[in-house]
Order: sequence, then C-alpha cells, then structure tokens
Amino acid sequence: MKLSKLLDGVKIIKYTGDLDKEIEGITYDSRQAKKNYLFICIKGQVSDGHDYIDNAIENGAVALLVNRPVEKENMTIVQVENTRIAMPVIAANFYGNPSERLKLIGITGTNGKTTTTYLIKSILNEARKKTGLIGTISIDLGNVKIESSRTTPESLDLQRIFYQMDSQGIEYCVMEVSSHSLDFGRVELCTFQIGVFTNLTQDHLDFHGNFDNYRKAKEKLFYKTKKANIINIDDENGRLIYKNIKHLNVPVFTFGIDEKADIMAKDIKMDDNGIKFRLVTPKYETIIASSIPGKFSVYNVLAAASVAYAEGIDKDIIVKGIEDIKHVPGRSEVMQIDKPYKIIIDYAHAPDGLENILKSIKHYAKGRIITVFGCGGDRDKTKRPIMGKIAGRLSDFVIITSDNPRSENPFNIIYQIEEGIKSTKCPYICIENRRDAIKYAMMMAKDSDIILLAGKGHETYQVLKDKTIDFDERVIVRELIQEGI
Repeated sequence: MKLSKLLDGVKIIKYTGDLDKEIEGITYDSRQAKKNYLFICIKGQVSDGHDYIDNAIENGAVALLVNRPVEKENMTIVQVENTRIAMPVIAANFYGNPSERLKLIGITGTNGKTTTTYLIKSILNEARKKTGLIGTISIDLGNVKIESSRTTPESLDLQRIFYQMDSQGIEYCVMEVSSHSLDFGRVELCTFQIGVFTNLTQDHLDFHGNFDNYRKAKEKLFYKTKKANIINIDDENGRLIYKNIKHLNVPVFTFGIDEKADIMAKDIKMDDNGIKFRLVTPKYETIIASSIPGKFSVYNVLAAASVAYAEGIDKDIIVKGIEDIKHVPGRSEVMQIDKPYKIIIDYAHAPDGLENILKSIKHYAKGRIITVFGCGGDRDKTKRPIMGKIAGRLSDFVIITSDNPRSENPFNIIYQIEEGIKSTKCPYICIENRRDAIKYAMMMAKDSDIILLAGKGHETYQVLKDKTIDFDERVIVRELIQEGI
C-alpha cells in the first residue's frame, strides 16, 4: 500500500521524501522492522521509539512517522503532532478497517472483565456464533490461542488481530478494554457494537492521578458503541456513567442485584459449589447456575446475560453457555489436590478484588482462611495498606509476600502492606520469597482450612528487578506436595 494512502485521515505537520513509497508492513518496535516497513516512533513511559530509528533503518524501514524533527538521508519522514494518535488511523487503513466487519463487544471496569468475556464467549459459542477473544489471559484467534502481554493490545496489534479474526470468518470479538487503552487511544478506529461496565474500585491511580480521571477514562468506551451499552447500576460509578450516557442515541441496559435494573438477579443462593439465581429480564425469567462461587460471580453472569439479551439470544442458550464455564484460569480457581484443605488461586490485585474473593470464601469456609498475597511494584502504592487491612479483617492468618516487585525493593512493599494489617487483630508473618510463603501456608494448613493465593492468578512468571522468572503457583504447589509438604 502506498504511504500516501496509509496516511489518509492523519494530520501531517510536515514531511520530507516520497509519499508514494510502497509500504509492506508497519511496526512500532525497531526489532520487528523489515524491508519496506514504516517505523512509527512511539514515546512510552519507559522508552522512546525515536531513540531506535537507526536500528529500524538497519532492519529495512524506508519511512518514519515521528512527532519531533528528525533528519535522515534517503528516508521519507512524516512528522505529526502525536504518533500514538496517528497509529490507529494508519493501522486501520493498512488492514482495511476490519472491526467494521466484526461484531465487537468491549468490557471495561476494575474487576470482572476477564470472567465476563469468557462467559459471553461461551454463550455465543453455544449460539453457534464463531467468536474470538482478546483479554488479560490470552488472545483467541479462532484457529490459535496466544498468550497476552497486556489487557488491551496496542492499536497496531489490535487492528492486525481483528484482520486475522476476520480472515478466519469470526463473527464476534469479545474483548477487555482497559483504562490505559482508552486513555492512550489504542481502541480508536474500533467499531464497538456493545460496551459493558462491570464496576470501578481503586486501581491504577499511579497512572490516572485521581479517581475521577480513572472513571472518565472508562466512560470513553460508551461513546464508541453503536448498538447498546450495558451498565452495572449497583455500582456508584456505574450510576454516574449511566447519567452521562443515557441521552446518547444508543440503548442502555442496566443490571444489578440491589438497585432497580432492567436485568436483575433474584433469589440468589451461594455456596462453595457456585451460585444459583432467578434471572429477571423485561421479556422473560429463567434460572441460572454457575460453578464459579461468590456474589461477584453473580454480577459477572448478569453482565454476560445482559449482553446476550441485547443480542436477542434465546434464554436456554444463555443458561447453557453460562453452565458450560466451569472455571476461568486464575479466577477463584480451586486446585485439584489430594489434601484435607483447599487451595484457591485468584488474580485479586486491587482492594475490591481481594475483598470480594475473601468475602466469598468466608461465606462457605468451614475452617480457617489463610491468605498469601503481596502487591505489585511500580504500581499504585496507596492501595497497599488498604489491602493489608482487608486481608487482616477477613482472614484468620495472613502471609505477606512478594507479587511482581519489578524495580522496587520487595521489602519496602511488604512494610507498606504491613501498616494496614497492623490495624487489625489478625496474626500474620512476612515471608518475602513467594515460594517459601506458599510452603509455610501449606505446612500450617489443617483439615477444612482454605489457603488463598491472591494476586498472581493466571500469571506463570514473576517480574523481579533485573529479570523475569518462571513462577506458576500451580506448579509450585504440586512440587511442594511431591516434596512431602
């Protein structure tokens, strides 16, 4: 495709060189540049693509998109005000606007995004709709699954994924939409049919600065939809978003348990085997059951059922699709071990997520709750003592350990968590090495106890200061059992 055609819709400040060059590929990673590629220089939080221009040229790039003056001989250089804003336009042009041919469903919120996408995909599969998925755990392209590196891919990667899905004959794409992706413009030029809001609690304030900015970032999704918006009306921020978007020319369906909503859960029953409730919609009622326990699970199921309702899917298909999901990796995942106690792995890494899973366990626990958790480094520090207090209030014993410390001193993170737990009466211990912390929990566990391993969830690695190591909690637990623990 000619560069001039790629730049259609992009506001150019100035350029040098030939805009009629044939471009065979696009990248923002200089290592992936090849012959006749356009290299887009993106300034990130850690590195700046402008510093890697020479690498991209050596690898074959013939054109550069920059947001500051750059001089290179025999190169076509296009300067724009913001390369990150220009990238989704160029990507959509290159791949032929594939999201317009997909029925795109976006889910945003602090908690529940991953499980909700799995539930929606299961319902659509039951309805015999070929469905792709993009999220925190993996990307399902229909013919292949690949591991995710972030919740919502960069705009260029996203358009390529849509193109691959469209090429596979996929009709629906269900995707998690993070607040970062909305603020960074990764989902610009994406045509969403339906947007879903799950909930909003404290997280990512290191990036957004304050809670209002965080909510406003999430709210951007609901101005990008064509068919319907689905809002959790029980959530205070959901009610604010509903108030702001209800005037738009897009139907809004609310769901909830406590507040009056279009789609509601009534007569809820919960135990360690899951949930069961009466789904009440404007057109019908039916009984829904899920093997994923907890009140938060009711909300996730409601969100998925609301999407299916908006799509006109039969209630029996909704019921079967939800029943088919036995568990989601790292989400209230019960390990299958031959022990008199249980081990549950959950991704809870924010205050509300930790509180939700602990309250759920407390509802059916017959023995003690032993919680093993830490907090991620280089992330919102204010939530650390809050999570310490939550763990202490809802557990019988807490082991504070490392999560992904990244560039921070892990002991500093532990001390900040400890400040919160000190305000409770819960006994605790600090063990920085996460494997040793899990071992300690297993050694102290007795009949009917429940060990909660919180924070890592589906992750199979741990990010340290200078390296990333293999760390799958399922593997660790099985190794410890083999060692006689």
